[in-house]
Amino acid sequence: MIGTAADIVRQITQGERSAASVLAETKALIQAKDPALNCFTAKTFERAEREVAAIDGLRAEGKPLPPLAGVPYAVKNLFDVEGMVTLAGAKINAANAAAQADAAIVARMSRAGAILVGALNMEELAYGFLTENPHYGITRNPRDATRGAGGSSGGSAAAVGAGIVPLTLGSDTSGSIRLPASLCGVFGLKPTYGRLPRSGTYPFVNSLDHVGPFANDVVGLALSYDAMQGPDPDDPACAQRPLERVGASLSLPRGVRIGILGGWFHEWAGPAARRSVQLAAAALGVTEWTELKSAEVARAAAFVITGAEGGALHRPRLLERYADFGPASRARLAAGSLIPASWVVQAQRVRQHAYLEAIELFDRFDLLVAPAAPSVAPTVGQETLEINGRSIPTKAGLGVLTQPISCIGLPAVTVPVWPDEGETAAERALPVGVQLIGAPWREDLCLAAARTLEQVGVAQIRLP
Repeated sequence: MIGTAADIVRQITQGERSAASVLAETKALIQAKDPALNCFTAKTFERAEREVAAIDGLRAEGKPLPPLAGVPYAVKNLFDVEGMVTLAGAKINAANAAAQADAAIVARMSRAGAILVGALNMEELAYGFLTENPHYGITRNPRDATRGAGGSSGGSAAAVGAGIVPLTLGSDTSGSIRLPASLCGVFGLKPTYGRLPRSGTYPFVNSLDHVGPFANDVVGLALSYDAMQGPDPDDPACAQRPLERVGASLSLPRGVRIGILGGWFHEWAGPAARRSVQLAAAALGVTEWTELKSAEVARAAAFVITGAEGGALHRPRLLERYADFGPASRARLAAGSLIPASWVVQAQRVRQHAYLEAIELFDRFDLLVAPAAPSVAPTVGQETLEINGRSIPTKAGLGVLTQPISCIGLPAVTVPVWPDEGETAAERALPVGVQLIGAPWREDLCLAAARTLEQVGVAQIRLP
């Protein structure tokens, strides 16, 4: 493994490694591991060489180094990178003009000293939970190449899970950070809706889109989150809040109140997912259960809003270039474009109702614990999931536990837990992540709980 972000910064600061040597090691890891996984759709090595030269120059001059100095990272290919075409996983975008500037949070990562090494594979147009991309290939799970990495940020999770890079960036509309983090066994943060700016990212569903990081430890997650925070006038949904950095303190305060989400989140969790929650709850000393009774209708509202907004966004090109979309994407987008406006209005009402119910829960609790996925990673091409005696379609069913939280915009950290549950040895070697869900703007508590689980060994990275 390349090391954690904090390790790399410390080693470069103390002169134990150079930024150039870290980049050379990262290149070797990409060359050795990526062909079997298909995480990367582009490499940005020329840019990376310039960035590491600047970091090593500062070190040679004895000047202070930025907080992510020399840390290699990569981004889901829906983030604008200056000089590159922003694909968003779609062949239809390949002929577009190259981006004229970096996306806002890519620019912020660069200013923090991080080294961009490439763009990462994803589900076409971010619409799906599998990263079985019809144009750029399947991204495979680093734990078991016969299984999927999840989506839509599959390349982002797999690159961290394989030990290639310590940090990546992804997006989460219905679970696209938390789900692949769960299936690949890495840490992922979906911040509060509006916390991080989305300007310079390819849109999918404006009223649901979030951006956030993946990392191989909680400190790296917090350092990258801190680097990306702050208002942005180019994203009207970005909250005008001051920086609320969390990296300096990742300790849970005394008396923090934590509940376990039952009901929908227990009903649609298979044995391995339930065991992961049990392990996390025991480590946190949590015994009290509660329910988000609107979870099912919130998920239904998310489906309606996603279909309608995504369909409306792509309708002009669907009419002109239908065959250039992948079969699954074009079918769903075309159907979404036909959703009646009255359904969307009602879905937004349901969304608000679910949000208010969740806020009432936070009168009693500071954090909520729930599974991030219903099961371990499915095999590539698997069409159905069997969850507690019920069969659901894999493509839609994987997000059954993340969509309700996305719909109401709450912050959540997914931590990798290894439940040792399953019918086969292969299944018992796979992770199922746990969501640590906070009230709006309480990413600090989510990350502190994640750090606690990491320190006691319940949440951890296990390299393949």
